Amino acid sequence: MTSKQRATAYWKENIKYLCILLSIWFLVSYGAGIVFKDLLNHIHIGGFELGFWFAQQGAIYVFVILIFVYIRLMNKLDKKYGYDK
Repeated sequence: MTSKQRATAYWKENIKYLCILLSIWFLVSYGAGIVFKDLLNHIHIGGFELGFWFAQQGAIYVFVILIFVYIRLMNKLDKKYGYDK
């Protein structure tokens, strides 16, 4: 595999990871916080309705977790394509 092919494959996989992780964040922030809010409000956490909790804090927590997932995925990807040096 040439250097250019390796770089192209690296970025293609990187973009795939980004799309998946951003889709998860969108579904959690928009879906759980807005679309499914009424359904989730029947569940309570710490005295607050779950739909309200996702809209206020849950999406932020998920975003922070996704940052760490992205770091782990990128470290593996760097090693796979030899960019970890």
